[in-house]
Amino acid sequence: MNYEYMEIQELLQQRADLQARLKLLPYDGSPEIKDRGETKYLYIRKRVAGKLTSTYVDKYSDDLYAALLRYTKEARELKKGIRHIEKRLAQLGYATEELSDKVILNIDFARANMKANIYDQAVLEGVATSFPQAEDIIENGRVNGVSANDVQKILNLKHAWEFVMDRDVIATKTDYYILCHIAKLVNEGFYAEGGRIRGVPVTIGGTSYIPPLPIELDVKEQIVAIVADEAEPIEKAIRLCLYCMKTQIFNDGNKRAAVIFANHYLIGQAAGLLVIQEKNVPEFKKLLVRYYEDKDNGEITAFMKDKCWRKM
Repeated sequence: MNYEYMEIQELLQQRADLQARLKLLPYDGSPEIKDRGETKYLYIRKRVAGKLTSTYVDKYSDDLYAALLRYTKEARELKKGIRHIEKRLAQLGYATEELSDKVILNIDFARANMKANIYDQAVLEGVATSFPQAEDIIENGRVNGVSANDVQKILNLKHAWEFVMDRDVIATKTDYYILCHIAKLVNEGFYAEGGRIRGVPVTIGGTSYIPPLPIELDVKEQIVAIVADEAEPIEKAIRLCLYCMKTQIFNDGNKRAAVIFANHYLIGQAAGLLVIQEKNVPEFKKLLVRYYEDKDNGEITAFMKDKCWRKM
C-alpha cells in the first residue's frame, strides 16, 4: 500500500509538471495558413468546448510556421503523457480529492498574483529585470536586453509556480518530495539533477556561515516536524522557508525553492501567500544573514509575518 501511495504521489507530480509545461507553450493547436490577397497569414486552429476556433498569430514566415509546428508536436506529446498518467492513476484507484472553496480561492489568488510574485523572487535572486521585462518573459518566453540565464530563471519560476498551483499537487502533503521537485524545476537548464540533495560543500556570499552537508533523513524528519507542529499556518510556512534556506539542501536555487515550497503549504491551508516584495528585499537579506549566523532573536520571523504575508 505504501508503494502504491508513493507511485500515486510521483504520478501526480509528473502530471502537474506536464500540465505546467503545456501552459508554458505560447500556442496550443494546429497551424493554419490563410491567404488574404497576396499576403499569407498564420492562424492556430483549436477545438474549444466542441467548437473549432481559429486564432490569428501573425504574418506568415517560414521560421514562425516551423515554430508553430514544433509547439503543435510538443503539445501533442505532453497531452499523450498526461493521458498515460491518468490511465495509470485510474488503475491504482486514485480519485481526485475535493478541495475546499477557501483553498480554491487561494489558488486563484496565487494565480492572479503570479507575475508579481515571480518578479519579486527574481529581485531576491539578483536577476536584473524590470517588471515589464519580467512580465514579457512570463508571457512570451523572451525579451531583449536580458541575459539568457536570467530569462531561464524567470521561466523556471513560472514553471514551478504552475506546478504548485495544480489542484492535485495542492492536495498532496507538503513534504521532502514536493520540495525536491520544486528545486528540480527552478534549477532546470542549470543542473541536470537540480532536485537532488547537495553532496558538496557550499559557501554563502556575505556571511561567515558555512552550511554543513545535509542528511536526507534529517531533512525529511525536520520538514515533517515543522508541518506537524501546532503553530499557525503562517508561522509554519515561515519556518519551512527559513529552514530550507539555511540548510542549503540543494546545490543552487535554495531561496527560490524555499519560497515556493512554503507557499505550497500556505495555499493548501487557504492561508494566503508568502512573498518577499522588492521593497523588502534589502532588509530581508540583512535579517537573513543574522539568522544564518545565529544572531537572530525572532526578528526575521516577525518581519516576514508583518511584511511578507499577503492575506486574501
